[in-house]
Amino acid sequence: MERDQTLDTLLDLDGLVFVVEQSGQHWVKFEVRSITPTREKPHGLDYSLTLHGPSGERLVGFDNAHSVKASEGPGGKREVWDHKHRLRTIRPYDYSTAAALIEDFWKLVDDVLEERGVKR
Repeated sequence: MERDQTLDTLLDLDGLVFVVEQSGQHWVKFEVRSITPTREKPHGLDYSLTLHGPSGERLVGFDNAHSVKASEGPGGKREVWDHKHRLRTIRPYDYSTAAALIEDFWKLVDDVLEERGVKR
């Protein structure tokens, strides 16, 4: 399997916090580290990308800290580790590349900020 060349970009974001709007009340945080690939985390990453609101609450999160149930068709379920949080819902996330993860995260951040009427 060829190495995902965008992994270094994602790993470089580890520990960074960015204020993402004019009032300074919404911010994102990146926690990313390289691990030995496992069945649960075949891409060799532990990651958490989060958007927080004015009181520190998580509004958006993409991570692989725990498993979630994913539908596998009629009546079937499987466990997946990559998932996303949006407000109070948790859904499986189909991880493909580090670049896609970053792009999908920022898109959801933009969507939630827009829904909340927050100016960037």
